[in-house]
Amino acid sequence: MSKLFQETVLVQYLFRNPSILIFLGTLAGVCLAVTILGEGFGLGLISTSFIKTLGKTLCLCIIAIAMDLVWGFCGILSLGHFAFFALGGYMIGMWMMFARTKIIVIEAAKNNVLPPTPAEISEAVGTQIFGVVGGAEIPMVWAFADSLWAQIAFIVLVPGLLAYLFGWLAFRSRVNGVYLSILTQAMTLALSLYLLQNDSGFRGNNGLSGLQNVPGLDDVPQSILSITFFLVSGLALATTYLMAAAVVGSKLGNIIRGIRDNEARVRFLGYNVESYKLFIFVLTAMVAAVAGALYYPQAGIINPTELAPIASIYLAVWVAIGGRGRIYGAVIGAAFVSLLSSYFTSGQAPDIPLGFATIIWTDWWLILLGFSFVVVTIYAPQGLGGFIEKLARQEKG
Repeated sequence: MSKLFQETVLVQYLFRNPSILIFLGTLAGVCLAVTILGEGFGLGLISTSFIKTLGKTLCLCIIAIAMDLVWGFCGILSLGHFAFFALGGYMIGMWMMFARTKIIVIEAAKNNVLPPTPAEISEAVGTQIFGVVGGAEIPMVWAFADSLWAQIAFIVLVPGLLAYLFGWLAFRSRVNGVYLSILTQAMTLALSLYLLQNDSGFRGNNGLSGLQNVPGLDDVPQSILSITFFLVSGLALATTYLMAAAVVGSKLGNIIRGIRDNEARVRFLGYNVESYKLFIFVLTAMVAAVAGALYYPQAGIINPTELAPIASIYLAVWVAIGGRGRIYGAVIGAAFVSLLSSYFTSGQAPDIPLGFATIIWTDWWLILLGFSFVVVTIYAPQGLGGFIEKLARQEKG
């Protein structure tokens, strides 16, 4: 009876919020269409490279939802969430690189008269991975890199712990506004500079590469792997959207919106504001890390430049363009900017000769993005999501 009641409540909630059903239906339709038209299981009308672009776009939509929760609903303008995104990529990338290298070392030693000892295998793996930075020993931070389940756990535990420590110190000190944004940006920069060092244990500026090759699946073509990652990313996006909608539609959602609008009044009402802000900050950091863990195997490489503070600023721009404080707006903004960026920076957009100068889109894309942000801020402060709502109200009227 209880299960039936819960299912009934869930159905009622979904029908009271048609935007959730519309989003899930649209996402399911896109995933089905791409699967049918893709090279892996379908007609081959969509290239594998573009499917990877779509899969990465879905991952960016996930982190955009996380950014919208922490900024659009809770009022914390974090300029460090891309650091958590990259950390998730590093955690899964460590296992992928270690496991793949270990397989290569063992295969190469098959013809040896004597089988290699575990110590010899470990030394050979260390040389293969860290020889590029002048090392041979496997650092302590790679102690569990041989275990897939341990690294999967670290995807959420490491960014979650970092977010908890940072948030506890910052919120306990009641750092707010632009000062908090600067601190999150400083955290991101410090982490990026640390990872750039060759002795950090993460291969310095070389980062982790070859992540598109999943260990143990060498015989599976990239066309199959790309569509699989795309579908898993779609499922993760749907789950994240439902989770965010549940948070926003609950009492917790009302409290964090109150903190965004008037933090002092919420504190006066007896709520522990710092605890709520810390919870949202940690939750969204872990969501961002999961998105990164799905993104970088599709990108194939991750290095410390992915943690550059500018990346988190771009993330805030995506959410602002899509519509801050609207979950679907964050998705629209991230998808819109990501796909346009892929088009303009890949050289597909034709150059425009003006006589006295030529507009080369690979050089002008960031200017176009900045101009779009200014236009949306001035003429559509509620973003593309608000514009869509306005059109929907006009049609109903």
